[in-house]
Amino acid sequence: MKSFLPILVVAFLVATIAIPVSHPPVSASPKATVETLKRLENEFMQAAAQKGSQGYMSYYADNAVEVPNGGPLISGKVEISKGMGFLDQKNNSLTWRPVGGDISSAGDLGYTYGTYEFRSTDKESKPHVEYGKYTSIWKLQKDGSWKVVLDMGNASPTP
Repeated sequence: MKSFLPILVVAFLVATIAIPVSHPPVSASPKATVETLKRLENEFMQAAAQKGSQGYMSYYADNAVEVPNGGPLISGKVEISKGMGFLDQKNNSLTWRPVGGDISSAGDLGYTYGTYEFRSTDKESKPHVEYGKYTSIWKLQKDGSWKVVLDMGNASPTP
C-alpha cells in the first residue's frame, strides 16, 4: 500500500491541473446592446427635464468632452457643466430622440445618434425652436454604469 500512495498523490495533482474548472462570468450583468444605450438616452432626457442641468450632467463621465456646434472643444464634466445652466430655466426644454447606434464587440463602448429639439423664449417672450442632430459616445465605467464620454451636436433646418 505504501508504494501505491505516491502514485495516487501524483495522479490527483495531475488531474487537478489538467481538468479545467468552469468559472462564472466576470460580469453578472447582461451584455449591453444598442437598445440598452437607447434606453439610457431616454433616462438621460428625463433626468434633464426633471432636474435641469444637474440631472443632465449626472450622465456625463468626469473626463467627458463636449463638441458644441460652432464652438471650441470643452473638456471635463466640470467645464461642460458651466454652460448647461440654460437647462435650469423654466421656459427652456431640450428633448431628443435616439435613432440608431452601435456597441463594440467587447460591450464596453458604444454610440447613439439622433435628433434634438430645443424650445425656449426670446427676450420678447416669443417662442423659439431650434432643431439639430447629435451623437453621444457612451463608455462602461468601472462601477458598471454607462456614462457619456463624448457628446456633439449640430443645428438642422426646421423639419
